Amino acid sequence: MNIAEILELNERAKEDGKNFPRTRQLFSRIQSEMGRHFIGIVGPRGVGKTVMLKQLALAQSNSFYLSADASPGADIFQTARTLSEQYKVSILLIDEIHFCKTYAKDLKKIYDFLKLRVVFTSSVSLSLFDSAYDLSRRIVLRHLYPFSFREYLLFTKDIEIPELTLNDIIEGRWMADHMRYNYLFDEYLRGGLFPFSLEEPDCMPLLHNICSKVIRRDIPMVSNLRFDDIERIESTLEFIGKSGVDGINFSSISKNVGITKYKAALYVKLLAQAFILNPVYPKGTNVLKEPKVLMFLPFRLLYRDWSECVGAIREDFFAEMTSMKGYRFHYLKTKRGAKTPDFLIEHEDETVVVEIGAKGKGREQFKGIKIEKKLILSHSPEVRGNKKPLSLLGFIV
Repeated sequence: MNIAEILELNERAKEDGKNFPRTRQLFSRIQSEMGRHFIGIVGPRGVGKTVMLKQLALAQSNSFYLSADASPGADIFQTARTLSEQYKVSILLIDEIHFCKTYAKDLKKIYDFLKLRVVFTSSVSLSLFDSAYDLSRRIVLRHLYPFSFREYLLFTKDIEIPELTLNDIIEGRWMADHMRYNYLFDEYLRGGLFPFSLEEPDCMPLLHNICSKVIRRDIPMVSNLRFDDIERIESTLEFIGKSGVDGINFSSISKNVGITKYKAALYVKLLAQAFILNPVYPKGTNVLKEPKVLMFLPFRLLYRDWSECVGAIREDFFAEMTSMKGYRFHYLKTKRGAKTPDFLIEHEDETVVVEIGAKGKGREQFKGIKIEKKLILSHSPEVRGNKKPLSLLGFIV
């Protein structure tokens, strides 16, 4: 791609940025970040990373938008050098950088030799710090996730509701507005959390395309896989999607898909880096250190109807919200398989045990649990004792 084409695409990107006046929280954070370091925006396909780069391009007069997807063979360092020296660009915005196979080497050279700051995106959680190039002190990764339930209400209904802490939920400190729009919660879980749902009410066809691109384009860009690995990754994802959440781990994947445990672990890792699977590791004694493999919302609906998998979707929602906000959490597993709560959260020197469920879940799940803070998150607006509405987790800070 020649420089004229690159310049034209940059102008188009800035014009397109005008179509998105409302920004996510991460936009302001990136704008205000100081320092020499580069910023990597990582998150699922369809979550708005490209839109954010175009918004940044529009907001910064000395910036330049470059799509690595549109020009995968381009020499990023030489392009950056030309833009810096001849066009006085000081902020380079690179979209889907993982399509450039030499991105790690190029980023190091830009950092070391050019007076240029870089903000880039990727749909795969890049293993930047595992490369042969020392990028750990040069790059800070920022995650852009789908909408929280709070953001969903803001973008779809123009309703701004305050955030809640985990303790606010435990102790019942929320306002009527936090529950007023609970009737929209299922719509959110079915795909409303993705920004593209604002224009495409039926998100399943787009979600299917995202899944296909992740497996057939994104993952091969950052891993050395054979052709038959791609089909087995698809089989692995189908098995997980069609199964219940209990007992889905490396061993069960290996047995049912017909692959080694090593391959099962590798495929789960790659799909987790692409924000499709969400492995949660156990807490406790006498347990195998295999994760419970959950999914990011709403990919499970590609394989089963809502009524068949709503229980699993509740757990997916819990894990996704706590992951988004940086909480440390584990799933709980007993030696003999006795009833036990689903998860344990460790936050701000406190420990909270959490049970996820429908209306029927109650205190029997906590028998023998000595931890003081207990929480039942129910898929219902009912509030009674430890039982609180699951949707409130969509407002946590």
